[in-house]
Amino acid sequence: MSLAAGHSQSAIPGARFMDPTVLARIGNLDLVARAVVDGFINGMHKAPYFGASVDFAEHRGYVPGDDIRRVDWKLWARTDRYYVKEYEAESNSNFSVLLDVSKSMNYGSGGITKLDYARILTACLTNLVHHQRDRVGLVTFDNDVVSFVPSSAKHMDVVLHTLENVTAGRPGSLKLPLQKLAEHFGRRGVLVVISDFYEEPDAVIDAIAPLRFRGNDLIVFHVLDKAELEFGFSDASAFEDLETGEQMPVVPDAFRKEYQSLVRAHTDALQQRFLANRVDYTVLDTSKPLDHALYRYLSSRLRMMKVR
Repeated sequence: MSLAAGHSQSAIPGARFMDPTVLARIGNLDLVARAVVDGFINGMHKAPYFGASVDFAEHRGYVPGDDIRRVDWKLWARTDRYYVKEYEAESNSNFSVLLDVSKSMNYGSGGITKLDYARILTACLTNLVHHQRDRVGLVTFDNDVVSFVPSSAKHMDVVLHTLENVTAGRPGSLKLPLQKLAEHFGRRGVLVVISDFYEEPDAVIDAIAPLRFRGNDLIVFHVLDKAELEFGFSDASAFEDLETGEQMPVVPDAFRKEYQSLVRAHTDALQQRFLANRVDYTVLDTSKPLDHALYRYLSSRLRMMKVR
């Protein structure tokens, strides 16, 4: 996968999504998640290639003859449009986000850190899934499991509370925490892993593979800051390793092309390995709106349901 795939324009034609830095300043994750998800669902109803029905979002446009008791009056109050609730029996499943809260996730060059972007994304994904009556859960990890909220239809508030209190301070390592978690996810479900993946591709796959082998559907979001993708620095200075604290002097202009090539090789290698393991993988730029991530999740889930 080329980096361009993670830089796509708005996935939903006609939809408008707020800048992630603006969302981060709002502070209330519940409010942010509701606003983003509502805008996303409404945008999907306008998308020509989705037609009148968005089964996965549990809504479709009202047509004469539909049972009026199935109209979502709360959605009507917000949008002045009539939508009918759809219930997809197969969608009632366990859903958990595995969120990397290691030290490197604290980096941000444009007003929002990778961790804040990932927190907002997690809040939006769990809100979207919660509306589908799925059971939602959350795990945070660095070099070990930090917090564990098991999947439940009643845990949305607990998930949001946990996200509100997330901090990143310790170095990270994927293998130990994900191996521990594999034991807890033996029941088939959907797992979303959100991380900056500061490890070699083979080590990443080795860490994540046990989750896949337990029968779970895996979706991976690789969150990177724009500066990490493009290396748009201009002044020579010492650059610090976000995990180890080690510093190295660098002249950006001389190193930029080589750096971009290394990042592209890293994401391409991850894409190939994830594809071979039937894991959906997407690179996310923290300067871009969240609709692309939500659309990729939705598309992945629909494909999974068809395969089943």
